[in-house]
Amino acid sequence: MTDTDSSDDIPTAGVSTSEEAADEAAKVSSEIYDLIGIEGKASNTGAGVTECGGKDPEKYFQVFHPWTFTPASADQLDGVMARLKEELPKHGWKVVDYGPDTSKNKNLSLTADNDAKKYSVKIAHFSKDTPPNLNLMVVSGCYQVPEGQKVERF
Repeated sequence: MTDTDSSDDIPTAGVSTSEEAADEAAKVSSEIYDLIGIEGKASNTGAGVTECGGKDPEKYFQVFHPWTFTPASADQLDGVMARLKEELPKHGWKVVDYGPDTSKNKNLSLTADNDAKKYSVKIAHFSKDTPPNLNLMVVSGCYQVPEGQKVERF
């Protein structure tokens, strides 16, 4: 589900309205928040809807939910990425990429797919930011709207 260039690479997530799919994305984000396992605050960003590769934009869509986690204390993020790499697979996620990104800060990044839920998450640890934080992007597979309905964009 990650870094796909065509709709053929994006798994089908089933039939859903945009609103129901956005609720599911928030639920997936909440489960990941719980796995972070430290005190802190998540940004209050809502999910968005985007087109699904080259498929008909009137019938197919993906949901994305970007958010940031800021710990109560900066040192709490020490080791959190290694712990997530270990914990996510215990909850149905497959870690498909882990290591420093290509930025000059070499932020530690983790990408994981959950084939059962048809979701992917990319987590980046911005350790040099003030305050240090985790930046998360949760992305769904490709949904189809129910017959007779249109994709709602938000």
